[in-house]
Amino acid sequence: TEHRDPFTFAPREHFPRMAPSLTSTINYTDPTLEPVVTENTAIRQKIIDSQYKCYERMNRAPPYRKKGLFCNRTWDGWLCWDDTPAGKVTAQNCPDYFPDFDPTERASKYCDETGNWFRHPESNRTWSNYTLCNLFTSEKLKMAFILYYMAIVGHALSITSLLISLGIFFYFKIKTLIYNLCYIFFRSLSCQRITLHKNLFFSYVLNSVFTIAHLIVVVPNPGLVKRDPVSCKVLQFFHQYTLGCNYFWMLCEGIYLHTLIVVAVFAEEQRLHWYYLLGWGFPLVPASIHAVARAKYFNDNCWMSVDTHLLYIVHGPVMAALLVNFFFLLNIVRVLVTKLRDTHRAESNMYMKAVRATLILVPLLGIQFVIIPWRPENRLAGEIYDYIMHILMHYQGLLVATIFCFFNGEVQGALKRQWMQYKTQWGQRRRDHCSTRSTSYTATSITEVPVYLYHHDSNNEQLNGRYLDDSELVALKSGETSA
Repeated sequence: TEHRDPFTFAPREHFPRMAPSLTSTINYTDPTLEPVVTENTAIRQKIIDSQYKCYERMNRAPPYRKKGLFCNRTWDGWLCWDDTPAGKVTAQNCPDYFPDFDPTERASKYCDETGNWFRHPESNRTWSNYTLCNLFTSEKLKMAFILYYMAIVGHALSITSLLISLGIFFYFKIKTLIYNLCYIFFRSLSCQRITLHKNLFFSYVLNSVFTIAHLIVVVPNPGLVKRDPVSCKVLQFFHQYTLGCNYFWMLCEGIYLHTLIVVAVFAEEQRLHWYYLLGWGFPLVPASIHAVARAKYFNDNCWMSVDTHLLYIVHGPVMAALLVNFFFLLNIVRVLVTKLRDTHRAESNMYMKAVRATLILVPLLGIQFVIIPWRPENRLAGEIYDYIMHILMHYQGLLVATIFCFFNGEVQGALKRQWMQYKTQWGQRRRDHCSTRSTSYTATSITEVPVYLYHHDSNNEQLNGRYLDDSELVALKSGETSA
């Protein structure tokens, strides 16, 4: 394996990756920066900066006061090592100077029993063990590609499922089936909930579109990142904005149900303009503040780095919205279970279904903001963690569409009725077509056509005319009663 020697950058073929250190005896009063020659200017500058910070830290740190032998603090060419008791191994995260080094892995250095840093037997130079820093690089690269394509597929599926859901909602509104649902469930209540659903779905569609654009255009294009155009930062701004919209429209769902059930006890109608302001307007505030702060204090290329606390400007309100929403929904469940057990039984069952869907979705979609800091250090557990987190983060639109639309009893009932109506009409057209063909091959007069044909057409007119709404209402009522 090629060894990157920070001082000579000469390949070494007979021992693993390591970095030679300066002498173990450091002159703390007059440190001297050694010349560092690396592959390119960026890597060289990073190593020089780390070296300078190391010597500053060694000058500021108090002398070692514990009893017994120890190895002196030192800079080994890549990392800074503190005073270490004899016979101990000290370890720290690998540096991020090189593309094939994994900063989550550990580099180590051994202080022998005589109080001297370990020397490699072949080179007789002090040696730090960087073997693990790139041991699993190829495996992790494969996993990175898998997670990358998982993200793209997840957002593509989310967009597809969300557009299908929006199509279902808009189609049945045009076909007046949604109106019938609303008439049964206290006129406009379901219509308002469907309006909230549509806005929530649309926010997820936008977020997935911006995320896919970022993954396809920016992430695999280092030349674009190096040029750092304004367009990639604008894309990142809209990504953060739509992320906030996702969770604040979810909060709107919780506030709507809480106001409907707890505050007003099945009020007939709410004004939706406040929900539009909260869902689409408020996320502009943290997204704009984040953009200004990022440009002023952490203006990295295309704002791709996550190593900044400025992200909490956006993630903080998101976590607050999730927390408030979760307590709203718990309070709704408490009211439905305690106060509506004996009264409004049918209504409470209906609202319990709506609350249950939202209650399942809120922790499911917000868990990544809670457990991200606790990624397991074990390699296998870490990989499982990454897969689960990618599913939760990049398949959210699919989860939302599945729970709020495809698993929704009202939507399923409407689709079944539409399918039965379509089958009935298609079967009637086939029978009409067959009867037309049969009469064309007979000499029978039109006046001699059997009476039942007219009777059947009359029923068909009733089915497709003014009696349709009544039949659907009966079917809806019976369906809800059985549910």
